[in-house]
Amino acid sequence: MPADGLLGPAEIRALAGSLGLRPTKSLGQNFLHDPNTVRRIVRAAGLSTTDVVVEVGPGLGSLTLGLLAAAARVIAIEVDPVLAAALPSTVEDRLPERAGQLTVLAADALAVRELPDPQPTALVANLPYNVAVPVLLHLLAELSTVHSGLVMVQAEVAERLAAPPGSKVYGVPSVKAAWYAEVRRAGPVPRTVFWPVPNVDSGLVTFRRRPVPALPAGVTRADVFAVVDAAFGQRRKTLRSALAGWAGSPARAEAVLRAAGVDPGLRGEALDVAAFTRIAAAAGEAGTDVRITS
Repeated sequence: MPADGLLGPAEIRALAGSLGLRPTKSLGQNFLHDPNTVRRIVRAAGLSTTDVVVEVGPGLGSLTLGLLAAAARVIAIEVDPVLAAALPSTVEDRLPERAGQLTVLAADALAVRELPDPQPTALVANLPYNVAVPVLLHLLAELSTVHSGLVMVQAEVAERLAAPPGSKVYGVPSVKAAWYAEVRRAGPVPRTVFWPVPNVDSGLVTFRRRPVPALPAGVTRADVFAVVDAAFGQRRKTLRSALAGWAGSPARAEAVLRAAGVDPGLRGEALDVAAFTRIAAAAGEAGTDVRITS
């Protein structure tokens, strides 16, 4: 056993065997089994000893153990009831002095609206590939006390989340993540550190929350996100055309864009989150009868 109690490949397989576990693709179960990668994630997350960390998908507990050693407390959200029930015993066995600092919730992270006190200050997770972006955006929206964190996602998703305007992979996830936080790449993770080995590589992204953009009365985040969805729904079209359905007509879309100080001939990939916010605000201030699609 490593001095810090972290799990290696043999321990992961032994735990899975004791639980009769066969990793499920539908739940995105690829278990991290490399202690050095766990240590790297914890370092990159920049946690302090006062942080309360929310972890999504702790699985067999590889990352949970590393987080407990670095932070004040960990709230682990696990959708698989078998894994959720087993996690406290694993921590008690591997890191008994920190077992009392763990809270486990058997729940779907996408259904979480609140967490028990003390409230989380950081999010660190190996997110299931199939729901990574929805889970990240949902938790940033619901858990306002989370100020920073790090997530491991599919490599292509990591690129999209951290992409700047003008990038070929800049799109809906990039803009919506930027609404909440400054997002940066934090390096690749090879597929060989997981069991079973996934078909794709992973990547790390860090984020630090920033103030929500100011909006006029009556205009909401949902209004801004509706503009984003419409702009990228027809990515190759100019904003005048792409936002026609949202605004009611190309002419009305152009009027709103000009009121927002945005060139109607641009495409969505050229705009940052502030520009999308101005478009939603201009529509609201003008009383434009736009259709909210999300």
